[in-house]
Amino acid sequence: MPPLTRWYIKLALAYFLAALAAGVWQAAGGPLWLTPVYIHLFVVGWITGMIFGVAYWMFPKYSKDSPRGSDWIAVATFGLLHTGLWLRVVGEARSSGELLVVAALFQWLAGTGFIVTTWPRVRER
Repeated sequence: MPPLTRWYIKLALAYFLAALAAGVWQAAGGPLWLTPVYIHLFVVGWITGMIFGVAYWMFPKYSKDSPRGSDWIAVATFGLLHTGLWLRVVGEARSSGELLVVAALFQWLAGTGFIVTTWPRVRER
């Protein structure tokens, strides 16, 4: 298993626990900004992080020399996804529209990076 996949999966598990904790806090009468934070921790942190990590590991090889495609795009995708998620958490807590826009941009760029690295690996045998 590639190191990047291990990082994706370990962080996805941590985000799963964080999402559950946010859900409990929200149910106990926590602040209103927890709703989008809970959803983003669950969907972007847990589900998307797990999908990106497992796909990076398990999809067919791109080539013998570069089995997973561009390493720098894959690492940038990882960084953009998680930075965007934390910017979203902070932006929601501070009600900062500017941070939310940057967070959304980072997450969109991460999605684009995932497509760029994964698309060539989806092909017929």
